[in-house]
Amino acid sequence: MKPNTVKDTGAKAAGAAEPLGVAVVGAGYWGPNLVRNFQSSPQFRLRWLCDLNADRARQVLGGYSTVQATSDYAAVLADPAVDAVAVATPAGTHLDVALAALRAGKHVLVEKPLAATYEDGLRLVNEAEERGLTLMCDHTYCYTPAVGRIREMVRSGELGEIHFVDSVRINLGLVQKDIDVLWDLAPHDLSVLDFILPDHVRPVAVAAHGADPIGAGQSCVAYLTLQLSTGAIAHVHVNWLSPTKVRTTMVGGSKRTLVWDDLNPSQRVAVFDRGVELSTPQEIGADERRDMLVSYRTGDMVAPAIGEKEALRSMVEEFAAAIGSGRPALTDGRAGLKVLDILEAASRSLEFKGAVVGLRTGR
Repeated sequence: MKPNTVKDTGAKAAGAAEPLGVAVVGAGYWGPNLVRNFQSSPQFRLRWLCDLNADRARQVLGGYSTVQATSDYAAVLADPAVDAVAVATPAGTHLDVALAALRAGKHVLVEKPLAATYEDGLRLVNEAEERGLTLMCDHTYCYTPAVGRIREMVRSGELGEIHFVDSVRINLGLVQKDIDVLWDLAPHDLSVLDFILPDHVRPVAVAAHGADPIGAGQSCVAYLTLQLSTGAIAHVHVNWLSPTKVRTTMVGGSKRTLVWDDLNPSQRVAVFDRGVELSTPQEIGADERRDMLVSYRTGDMVAPAIGEKEALRSMVEEFAAAIGSGRPALTDGRAGLKVLDILEAASRSLEFKGAVVGLRTGR
């Protein structure tokens, strides 16, 4: 077993004298994207691509690659040149694959969701913390330039106090056999919600409603309603059956409201200085105090300039920075736990026809 290498890999990243050795596990849908970004990063050197089907791994790498393709995961973990492992395998395998890497002294990046259950995710978080290793979730949308700008605006107070968040992620998508639409699509929106909210604002409970109108065996359309600790509300709509593709998020604040349209490259984010203002009794004359006056503010719309950069590239850079500095990644294991907590509570709510279910991480 390889000893803890935090200090050694940190020195590598900080000094940039030698890139971090990394292995990607999984050559299916997401693995090739990780391979491409690790290969293009000066902070990493891709050493292995591991897949149960070694031929598929070799096809992903191409005929002229010096990266080793294998189906032998033990050989990957035994290689002292491997400092980190990126896991792109089915969620049900995340615990075993990631846990083995952590126990071998490797830093670990896991694609969403962190694990199949909250308890499995907690085991990974505890293992990483006990060994002083970086555990990071590949919550890709959090690393888009648009979401980075939204996080800045929300956390700086530019929007004011958050009143509501509304997300829609619908399309005529691939109906999954092993998971429902909540577990398939909602992790994107839930990870973004956790990423942008100020530290003092957190979800405390969730209610979920779903439907399976085509007899697929699990919900194909679902709605989640999250109660936030401030009394505000967040809503997520996910759907496999929509004939049109929509990817929008609206964040409403006491000062301004923003709309993020991920499918509109010319104006991904729009900020509206429009809203509702409520006069307090102290501001109203004595004869009118029995009535609260509502006024409407109509101001300008501003579309901030947002550059284009591949989210996975930024995610890879954050992984290297977290390893090098020893700090938690922006989307660390505990961020993954929060998403799993909501998903499990939402599943329980579905079982009980939309009952409100409290969250572990909201206590």
